[in-house]
Amino acid sequence: MDVLTWLIPISLILGGVGLLGFLYTVRSNQYDDPEGDSRRILSSDWDDHPKP
Repeated sequence: MDVLTWLIPISLILGGVGLLGFLYTVRSNQYDDPEGDSRRILSSDWDDHPKP
């Protein structure tokens, strides 16, 4: 039972870190256009000047 006093807080902290990392990626717009990227990979057109 002494192990649970360590494992529960550690798991909550790691879960919180994961949640904060996910929220950071959402706020920095990393999930803006997931379908556009997949279509661009399959396209045979070559783009010399991609969007920044």
